Amino acid sequence: MLVEVVYWFGVLAVASMAAAAVLEAGHRKFDLFGVVIIALTGALGGGSIRDMLLSRPVFWVVDQMYLYVVLIAACATFWLARKVRMPKDLFLIPDALGLALFAVIGTRAALGEGAPWFAASFLGVVTGVMGGIMRDIMCNEIPLVFQGTLYATAAWLGTLIYLLLLHVGIAPGVAELCGGTFILLLRLAAIRWSFSLPVFRTRIDSA
Repeated sequence: MLVEVVYWFGVLAVASMAAAAVLEAGHRKFDLFGVVIIALTGALGGGSIRDMLLSRPVFWVVDQMYLYVVLIAACATFWLARKVRMPKDLFLIPDALGLALFAVIGTRAALGEGAPWFAASFLGVVTGVMGGIMRDIMCNEIPLVFQGTLYATAAWLGTLIYLLLLHVGIAPGVAELCGGTFILLLRLAAIRWSFSLPVFRTRIDSA
């Protein structure tokens, strides 16, 4: 039962990231093919890198359902965005949901392959953020993870909470829900109230 729930959470994560990618790409006036490529990269990139690092078959090659979901979500979002005026930063909402789901799912997958807890938490972050990094680069944007409000930090804290709950004996499903909810709420709060880490600036002697 838990495996099935996690699977559908993964499908939802892929759909959310695909929608986020389309909404961001829409401001660049890409055609439908370009939008679909951006959606595929944003939705599948992080999990693909995770699977290659774990030396296991890439998830969307094993199960084509993920490809179908990305194509459907991308085309549906493309059509809807052309019909309805949407705020420029609307993509941040499905992006936050996808980040939360992917980070926890990625951590769980790494644990299942025998990765130690700290490495597993980092692989969860990789799963959550790498697709977005590639998406932003392809859209000629500075990746969200490198600037502004909490992004990868939220994902990493959430994966560590998930692992801590597992360590103290909390049921896996509950631990995943708590970790994912923490990531989502912290990311949304960071967007709303501009929570961020200190920005690096060098002190240059002008003399």
